[in-house]
Amino acid sequence: MQERNGRRKYDKQFKEEAVKLVTEGGRSVSDVARGLGIHENLLHTWKRRHKEDPAGSFPGKGHLKPPDEELRRLQKENANLKEDREILKKALAIFSKHPK
Repeated sequence: MQERNGRRKYDKQFKEEAVKLVTEGGRSVSDVARGLGIHENLLHTWKRRHKEDPAGSFPGKGHLKPPDEELRRLQKENANLKEDREILKKALAIFSKHPK
């Protein structure tokens, strides 16, 4: 857990353990949240995200879930290919001109 600019940041392991205390430990969300010193709504959000996608629920700062990461990579590749195509079009126009 890190605190910067008044916001606390929690690592993936902390979030997973908190959710595990609720789901497998049989404790209530309010008890776990109070014990960890976090807001109850935050723990509800973590629990919901974990339920939706257990493997990729907390990808970490600057990372995306695998399908979103692949989409970002493909969009970047597509933009690079479009740029290359435009460069080749301009080169073709320059070299295809006949000198007078």
